[in-house]
Amino acid sequence: MMDISLKKGIFFDVDDTLYDHLPPFTKAVQEVLQLSEAFPYEAAYRRMRHYSDVLSEQMGGAGALEAGAATELMRTRRFQLALGEFDVALTGEQAAAMQAAYIGCQYDIVMFPGAKAMLERLAKAGYIVGLITNGAGAHQRRKIEAMDIDALIPRDRQFISGEVGWDKPDPRIFKRVNEQTGTLPENCIYIGDSWNNDVVGALQAGWTSIWFNHRQVQPLTEHAPAYIMSDYTDLQEQLVKMGILPLPDRKDA
Repeated sequence: MMDISLKKGIFFDVDDTLYDHLPPFTKAVQEVLQLSEAFPYEAAYRRMRHYSDVLSEQMGGAGALEAGAATELMRTRRFQLALGEFDVALTGEQAAAMQAAYIGCQYDIVMFPGAKAMLERLAKAGYIVGLITNGAGAHQRRKIEAMDIDALIPRDRQFISGEVGWDKPDPRIFKRVNEQTGTLPENCIYIGDSWNNDVVGALQAGWTSIWFNHRQVQPLTEHAPAYIMSDYTDLQEQLVKMGILPLPDRKDA
């Protein structure tokens, strides 16, 4: 049996880390409102993510968002609050239509260039590779299935807050991952895009944090991730420098 002190884990967030979460939002807004390309979709998307986290926490967090009228109201309200900051007033009917379009687009997704190859290389190198993501179980699993991640990461290493019982940044979800995978916090790396959920959460749990800051946003606190990466090419180079990955073969470069 492998000594627990030797087991190394590398875990990834899902939304906006393994795939770009902006296109589904943009498509949903355009479908309902037919706004021009000049509209600041990325800024509005970031505000929608903010309100999604705030409203989710108000509703009870993990496990509370699988289904029901209250959940649907929260999910439409986040669009109203976010777009309202950009002088776009949504009716309840428009917000509901936008949410429906958004959900439909969320399962038509592909991984960032280089993401799949990285998961494969890490697993081949012997690391415990997994996912830690906030959200309702069924909803997040549909995204995972859409990207065919089950073929890369076994389900017992896919940790969804709605199934585990705690949302990131709660350190308890990271502790559960350590317990279930037989790893120690000091031997685990977490890679994610959200400052509060991913960077702060991982650091508070004693993990090494790599911030996948592909949107080039500013940090919100004084916490310091070990590294800041903007794409999977940069991330691969950093993992090579850290001795986690070998130099890529010419065909993989």
